[in-house]
Amino acid sequence: MRRRNFLMSTSAVACPLCIGLAGRRAFGSEEAPHWSYSGEEGPGRWGSLSPDYAACSGGAEQSPIDLAGAIQAEMSPADIAWQPMSQFGVVNNGHTIQVNVPEGNRTTVLGKDFGMLQFHFHHDSEHTLNGQRFPLEAHFVHRAADSSLSVVGVLFEEGAENAALSTVWGAMPTAPGEVDIDGQPVDPNAMLPEARSAYLYYGSLTTPPCSEVVTWVVMSAPMTASAGQIADFAALYNANFRPLQPLNRRLLLLGG
Repeated sequence: MRRRNFLMSTSAVACPLCIGLAGRRAFGSEEAPHWSYSGEEGPGRWGSLSPDYAACSGGAEQSPIDLAGAIQAEMSPADIAWQPMSQFGVVNNGHTIQVNVPEGNRTTVLGKDFGMLQFHFHHDSEHTLNGQRFPLEAHFVHRAADSSLSVVGVLFEEGAENAALSTVWGAMPTAPGEVDIDGQPVDPNAMLPEARSAYLYYGSLTTPPCSEVVTWVVMSAPMTASAGQIADFAALYNANFRPLQPLNRRLLLLGG
């Protein structure tokens, strides 16, 4: 069964999506060929940097996309069950700021259970909403028992300060490395909008190897981050987003 057929029915159950993640730092592997967001190793050349990155240039179900023209569906895209954490690691992996989380944070997508591995950030947003790009996007990366992935995306617009971001930003290393936090809680729910309407589509990792193995759930309502919070992240990683990819023959659903 081709994965694009998954969205042909709002009651469909996801087919297994396989990926070999070696660990929670898969987005910053030191063994992989180097890539960047600009220059000779930028997004337009990712597919030529390694045979392992071939999907970056040859894939038909790539991410991110413009979230436009969605089909309204009578469904709940995701059942999110996250908990506050007092022990976690904040990593500067050379491409973004990533928070490695302990076990216990779950998300159910189309009846399948996923456990959160990490969340990380992009400036500007990778997804756009009806053509609008936002100054920040968070990606909450989850993995199921069969190694399939689901990523919950949250867009941030400029506005009130976000308390959870303040906790993460206060610990983020300014150079590649990791800071372990013990006793200073962060609640990922504080980065989720109250309204749980979300876009659902099949896509890929937005960084090499661009594997087309991700069930994307992108919240339709943005959260806010202060101008200072946005500037603090941009001072470390400005324009760490991949350009938009074509939707091609995929369906995009909006539910919740």
